[in-house]
Order: sequence, then structure tokens, then C-alpha cells
Amino acid sequence: MGWRVPNDSEWTDLTDYLGGEAVAGGKLKETGTIHWLSSTAISTNETGFTALPGGFRLSNGNFSYLRYSGNWWTSTVADNGFSARFRTVSHGTSEITKGWNSLPIGFSVRCVRD
Repeated sequence: MGWRVPNDSEWTDLTDYLGGEAVAGGKLKETGTIHWLSSTAISTNETGFTALPGGFRLSNGNFSYLRYSGNWWTSTVADNGFSARFRTVSHGTSEITKGWNSLPIGFSVRCVRD
């Protein structure tokens, strides 16, 4: 058995299982304000995922959005080979969002076991 980065479909399965994009972020986030800028009842961490707000690293090496958001790459790469799908949870909301970003950006990864 090995470890790997989950693909976009697997993140969607997790989000759907947790009740959809509008609420899944809160169920993944660490509770409290030790790491997050702010916290409310929408952060329950009921999954034990303990999503932390690591922000991201820009291509110039600087970090941005520490304490504001957590961002995780998926293994799903765009046809152009220069961008990949990611997921984001942010302070003050229970949402989880998704998007595409260029690969020189540094996001966190969360591995799953095969």
C-alpha cells in the first residue's frame, strides 16, 4: 500500500459526502483561533481532517494568506500541463471552493492511502 495525492473526483466525493460545497469546508477545518484568523460555529472539524490555514507560496517564494485560507492541490492536471485543480477553505465561511491554478504556486497536499 502506498500514499498518493487524491484527484479532483475524489475531492468532489468527499465534499458531496459532507453535504456539499456550502458546508463541507466547516466540517474539515480545525476549530478555534490558534491557527485560523477567526473562527465561528461553522468550523467543526467533525471529520478529523483538521484543515489548517497554510495559505500558499507564490512563484517568487513569498507566502500569502497565512491564517486566512488552506489550499490543497489535487492530482488532476489541465490538458495544457501548466495548471492543476485545487480546493480552498477560508476563515469566516463553511464553504469549500475549487479552481485551477498554475503549478509554480505552492499549495499544500493531503495524501490518501491506496
